Amino acid sequence: MKKIISAFILLCALFSSAIADEIRMAYLELSEVSKNNYQVLLKTPMKKSRKIPLHVEFAATCKSSQQQIQLVKNAYLSNFSLRCSDSLVDTRIKVTGLNYANTDMLMQIKLKNKKAYTVLLTPKNNIYKIPKEQSSLHVAKTYTFLGIEHILEGFDHLLFVLALLLIVRNIKTLIWTITAFTLAHSITLAGSSLGYMSLPSAPVEAIIALSIMFLAMEVIHQKRGIEGMAARYPWIVSFTFGLLHGFGFAGALAEIGLPENAVPIALLFFNVGVEIGQLIFVSVVLIIGFLLKKIISTNLLSKANITMVYGIGGLASFWFIERVSGF
Repeated sequence: MKKIISAFILLCALFSSAIADEIRMAYLELSEVSKNNYQVLLKTPMKKSRKIPLHVEFAATCKSSQQQIQLVKNAYLSNFSLRCSDSLVDTRIKVTGLNYANTDMLMQIKLKNKKAYTVLLTPKNNIYKIPKEQSSLHVAKTYTFLGIEHILEGFDHLLFVLALLLIVRNIKTLIWTITAFTLAHSITLAGSSLGYMSLPSAPVEAIIALSIMFLAMEVIHQKRGIEGMAARYPWIVSFTFGLLHGFGFAGALAEIGLPENAVPIALLFFNVGVEIGQLIFVSVVLIIGFLLKKIISTNLLSKANITMVYGIGGLASFWFIERVSGF
């Protein structure tokens, strides 16, 4: 199996120069403060140091105040009030400009009657008609997609999983290892999101980088005939560090937010989405690696393996230093 993983790593090396700029998700929060009067928060991400030209269209009966805009962490935050002559239920909200950076927008609407709505808008589906009630199925679908998107865009989490794949010897061990990682981060994701446990985000992110460095070192030692703890007990290592990765997932979920009327459903299906994304990644690694194994020599695969493991460790080291310096 390691030859299959090596083939995938070689593919990553061939396309490493094609990594695109990261565009974070846009966010719109609409809170009813009094009857038909709303406070609006719009978070607009940046692309190449420029503000994405997002525009939100509300019902024609609504008038907005002047926006107060500030730049916070590579995104513009706009605050303004919205006064409408009638309820927003059964009206449409349209967002234009999402296709400019091919980004999505999470929208949360909170009404005075304690009704709440959570919806994900995309460049192709950028209009939302506010219903009288939002189904639990809609919340489940939204947060499943958000979980998939988060894990597939979480390069550090994927590198950790990739390093685990390099450590394990066979499919059976791989299943136990991935299961342990899943169980661990599910525990801390739920505990942190529900307020039962917490850790500062900066140290957590630094230790996540450190976990990748540790696994890269273990892979090199294994290549030299020295079996460390990760090689002998990969499920224990994946469970231990998985607890910390769960806090990282919880931090991302905290930025997104949970709908007040459907917290258990949103939390459950966000975690389901993370697992689906993780399985997609593992499957792609194994399938592409298997195909490339047929056309690339064993010697080239071995060299690619060593080179990329050092690259993984080097990148993780850079992240660790960068994150520690930000304390």
